[in-house]
Amino acid sequence: MNSIVTFPNRIPTTEFEERRFKVYTDRQLDKIEIIQNLPEETLFEMKVVASVLPFRVNEYVINELINWDNVPNDPIYQLVFPQKGMLKDEHFERMAALHRDGADKKEIQAAAKEIRDELNPHPAGQMEMNMPELDGEVLDGVQHKYRETVLFFPAQGQTCHSYCTFCFRWAQFVGDKDLKMASTEAEKLHGYLKEHTEVTDLLVTGGDPMVMKTKNLVQYLEPLLEPEFDHIQTIRIGTKALTFWPYRFVTDKDADELIELFAKLVDAGKHVAIMAHYNHWQEITTEIAEEAIRRIRATGAEIRAQGPLIKHVNDDADAWAKLWKKEVKLGIIPYYMFVERDTGAKNYFEVPLAEAYNIYREAMKQVSGLARTARGPSMSAGPGKVEIQGITEIKGEKVFVLRFLQGRNPDWVQRPFFAKYSDTATWLHELEPAFGEEKFFFEDEYEQMKKGNG
Repeated sequence: MNSIVTFPNRIPTTEFEERRFKVYTDRQLDKIEIIQNLPEETLFEMKVVASVLPFRVNEYVINELINWDNVPNDPIYQLVFPQKGMLKDEHFERMAALHRDGADKKEIQAAAKEIRDELNPHPAGQMEMNMPELDGEVLDGVQHKYRETVLFFPAQGQTCHSYCTFCFRWAQFVGDKDLKMASTEAEKLHGYLKEHTEVTDLLVTGGDPMVMKTKNLVQYLEPLLEPEFDHIQTIRIGTKALTFWPYRFVTDKDADELIELFAKLVDAGKHVAIMAHYNHWQEITTEIAEEAIRRIRATGAEIRAQGPLIKHVNDDADAWAKLWKKEVKLGIIPYYMFVERDTGAKNYFEVPLAEAYNIYREAMKQVSGLARTARGPSMSAGPGKVEIQGITEIKGEKVFVLRFLQGRNPDWVQRPFFAKYSDTATWLHELEPAFGEEKFFFEDEYEQMKKGNG
């Protein structure tokens, strides 16, 4: 077996030069040269929306992923730049009036906070039901929703190279400490994992853990190679960096150390899964993006791709089919098609469940079996991950066929259930049980779980 020290030599990167990371936030909108060509009213709308929802974009995304001849319809432009429709009309007009009247910063921030509080900043009970304890203390920056999987939010990884406009964790990025989840304490994470041997998977998430220096990631992950963590079989790393900054894996100063870390974990017997967030095939059209994928796969780590179905970006079966085909070609495993969560700018991005299922099915019809590993459309709701398996008619009633892919109670998993068909429902709580049932089978138990964590 080749040693870890010589590993980078097997992955030459001389054809790519190191690139400086340059980012813009809402305070630098006027510094982004290319958008100054847009109508003045569009720029004002961006400023208004960016005072409520987080905005951050880097030069790589601006210059290499967006087709500016197709703006405003370009999917990556919609993915990163604020649009007026992302706020409800009444919210937009309130903020626009403040900006037009020259309101001071404190007044704008106060209004923004009130609006954010109405946008369901922490969906699916993540701040009420998912918070584990160690020695009688709640663990900040750790979530344990499903038996086998623990989520960890390292404090150094609670930002991103760019922000997705639809992000369900948008509340992490608006500067409100009350809305933030993060931890700097590796010892407490490791202590919790030692006590919970039922946990097989650790998911390091954010934000984006790939904004961290490799040395910080090492302190969290290398200790898991000790015998007392043998029950941790899989280390997952959730990231959008393969889209927003693939240089992280290729030419950044500690890119080789990062690749070495992946190889070390794999060589020690851990299953390393990079949970890559892709929304559109345009994200994997650059040479640097393909090189980053190649380097990761050469370590023995796998890349699984997931992302939500979102209006204005990828609500099109052909786009999904093209994405999945490209992923398979590059050795990536299509994993999930999610439904846009009930938070933030959902009014702009949400797609009815019936339409989502039809897009999923039409896309599946265009790909081979290797791309049909993508599960969905899936709702990451409070009770668990609920998949729409189909739309059919049973005894004269048109229904959604649903099942749990993951549940707060493992006994719910894979159990089919039925909801009345709806053209307009976009989330689980908008569905009604079929066949005259008063409740879905899991509802009473779920309500008891919520009370137990209240």
